[in-house]
Amino acid sequence: MQTRLPESLLATAAGQEADAILRSCVHCGFCTATCPTYQLLGDELDSPRGRIYLIKQMLEGDEAGTHTRQHLDRCLSCRACETTCPSGVVYHRLLDIGREELDRRLPRPHSQRLLQRALRLTLPYPRRFKPLLGLGRGFARLLPAGLRRKLPPVQNVPAWPTTTHARRMLALAGCVQSVTTPATNAVTARVLDRLGIQLIEAPAAGCCGAMSHHFAAGDEARAMMRRNIDAWWPHIEQGAEVILVTASGCGAFVKEYGKLLADDPAYADKAARVSELARDPAEVLQQEDLAALGLDGGGRRVAYHPPCTLQHGQQLPEIVEGILTRLGYQLTPVPDKHLCCGSAGTYSITQPALAAQLRDNKLAALDSGGPELIATANVGCQLHLQSESDRPVRHWIELLEPEAG
Repeated sequence: MQTRLPESLLATAAGQEADAILRSCVHCGFCTATCPTYQLLGDELDSPRGRIYLIKQMLEGDEAGTHTRQHLDRCLSCRACETTCPSGVVYHRLLDIGREELDRRLPRPHSQRLLQRALRLTLPYPRRFKPLLGLGRGFARLLPAGLRRKLPPVQNVPAWPTTTHARRMLALAGCVQSVTTPATNAVTARVLDRLGIQLIEAPAAGCCGAMSHHFAAGDEARAMMRRNIDAWWPHIEQGAEVILVTASGCGAFVKEYGKLLADDPAYADKAARVSELARDPAEVLQQEDLAALGLDGGGRRVAYHPPCTLQHGQQLPEIVEGILTRLGYQLTPVPDKHLCCGSAGTYSITQPALAAQLRDNKLAALDSGGPELIATANVGCQLHLQSESDRPVRHWIELLEPEAG
């Protein structure tokens, strides 16, 4: 693709990156076949190729209007297009640059800014979010049925193991997951304990920064990244093997710390090291002797939903499926498993109609094989699917803990 970006933009790192990404696109349209919003809406501008043109026009100086924002906002950032693209277009980075530039040129309406601000001030902070969730649960009977269904059930959280092992790994406690599905990390710690690995959390770490980043609040996101790096660094120096991130959305973002802080002289090297150490639990467990778990799934029928952030963002397809199959679970067939469930971070809040369509389609696909339960690898997908599912929806790691699974 030929570009005509102004010299003032090409003088910036973001402009140079955008120009390189735009030039890598060959207009083939393969991306339209796997784009969830294009499949729903059939509008070229709601496909990656169409959004690339919109961003290109804006960066080249054309006036960007609300129609540009509408089509960029509808993107789930699922990155299925990147898996499909034969030219290796790094679409998600172009989208990030485009959204940030659009917000700079065309401030959002007050209502949208207020919603984003409210989400950024609550969801990343467990001490703020937890009492609000408790309040919602307390008054659940007074809430509209649709909102009531979105309230996650209270989990039984098993005790965190206290055994000390020579092998140690760090865990990201996170924000929403630590409040809504706290059993995930606790079960992970118990599973690793049985494999002779100690899992620890750094209390000073917090939200990975993904939500702020995707809301074009770059400075805020980078501050969160630096805080996490500072919290993790002493443990890394003391020999922590990996940084385990049990929410695949957060894992995909932590693996990009090195790129996002590459121009920060104080943090570039540390950020690169953190990204190098970041792992999904499946990456760790596929390397271990799982016989030590003494677990037999007994042919229990499970429908597994691979989150976009795992199969497309982290490029780890079929990895969880292999582990569950090794442990005796029977995975039911799921049509169109490459398509997004509609959660996509805060997408289910900011684009509720599209998110609901995608969720309903995904649940129909997951239910089609008659499973006993649904498993996934990301808290957002888990909560989104759970809100309308007749079957239990769990993080797959819970199936490795007999009392939880």
